[in-house]
Amino acid sequence: AARALGDRFLGWQCRIRQHAMRRDGGRPGTGMQPRISGGGGETIADAVTVLIVPREPEETTGQFRHITKRTHDPKERFDKAVQLLSSTYFQSATGFGDAMTALFGPGSAVAAKLRQSGECVLEFSQFSQAYRIPCSVARLDEDDPAFQATFWHNALFNPNLPAAVEILAFTPDWTRAEAEPMA
Repeated sequence: AARALGDRFLGWQCRIRQHAMRRDGGRPGTGMQPRISGGGGETIADAVTVLIVPREPEETTGQFRHITKRTHDPKERFDKAVQLLSSTYFQSATGFGDAMTALFGPGSAVAAKLRQSGECVLEFSQFSQAYRIPCSVARLDEDDPAFQATFWHNALFNPNLPAAVEILAFTPDWTRAEAEPMA
């Protein structure tokens, strides 16, 4: 049951991300920006954009890096990113791992609080579907493939991305996760 819930969540994430790329011009929807709370229910952040990361991110990371370095024109970069991500990138949920990532700027108080706690609850909601997912939190090293995938994905959309960012990984505990509705 826990694995089935994780699979349904990833399928839902792929659908709402396709929708954002194909119909909303690449703007993240609310289902990609969970509320983050602590174990006691206190709000750590109202909305943080998280990414789902391919199980084998090296190929797409290379594409993201190439697009980013190819042009300094933010509009051209953005258009190429939306084109890439709206094609087949989110076509199959089985290509993505469970862990989600988020990029934080230098000195982020939210990132510091999450690192210190080591755990949180991500609360997603969009299109009459909601998920409440307890997660462990870990800081990624710069050479981690998920760090690189997250950094270069964000660089596509943010031409002013600072060099000294922090990227955290959120690993779900599907045995304690909840969905509403369940089906």
